[in-house]
This record gives sequence, C-alpha cells and structure tokens, in this order.
Amino acid sequence: MFKRFVSYFDKLEDRIRFRLSRNPIVYALVGAIGIILVWKGVWEMAASFSTLDGFASFFLGIIILLLSGLLVSFFIGDSILISGFKREKKLMEKAESEVRSEKEVLDEILIRIGRIEKELLKPGSSSEKTIE
Repeated sequence: MFKRFVSYFDKLEDRIRFRLSRNPIVYALVGAIGIILVWKGVWEMAASFSTLDGFASFFLGIIILLLSGLLVSFFIGDSILISGFKREKKLMEKAESEVRSEKEVLDEILIRIGRIEKELLKPGSSSEKTIE
C-alpha cells in the first residue's frame, strides 16, 4: 500500500517536472512559492511555542543545522560536500606545488585529447576504415 502511494507521487512528480521544465520562469515561481509557504509554516509553528523566543530559536536552529551537517553546506555550497566524499583537500589547504601539479596534469590530458582528436579526424585514419 505504502509503496503504491510513493510510486504514484513519484510518477506524478516526474510528469509535473517535465511540464514545468518547458517553462523555466513558471517553474521558478512555483518553486519560490512552495519554499516561502514551507518557511511560513515553520515560522508559525515556532511562534506557537512560547519558549522559542529569538535567542532560543537561534541556538536551537544552529544545533539542528550542525548536527545534520547542513550549516556548512547551506552557507558555503555543495562543492565542499563533494570534495569531502572524494577526500580531497580544500583548495586553501593544498600547497601551491600541488595546485600547479594538478594544473600540469590537466594540461597534459588536454594535449593528449587534442592529439587523439586530430588522429581520428585525419583522412584515411584507421577509424574511418573500421566504420566503412
């Protein structure tokens, strides 16, 4: 029963996203309205608790964001999460020599790709013979 319920709304979501993606301005407005209504609901629920004054709300919010790991990702960005999964050092933690060596490797890869592309586009190359 629950799987059918989730499956139905998953398919419904796919259809709606497909239609909205054709008109990005309407998609952005629908998303903005949804986000604002969610925050309005959170704000009004928090207001119903008399103990959640400004100071308590701030610290409770910080604790929730810290424990969930969202504080840094929300205010800094997702790239920090991706680099963490890859166990990469932050750009600021890398030595200048590491950054330069990475750039040299990338430059070498681009040169190799360029050579391969030229080889493939040459008339009479082996790739043309196999295609025919």
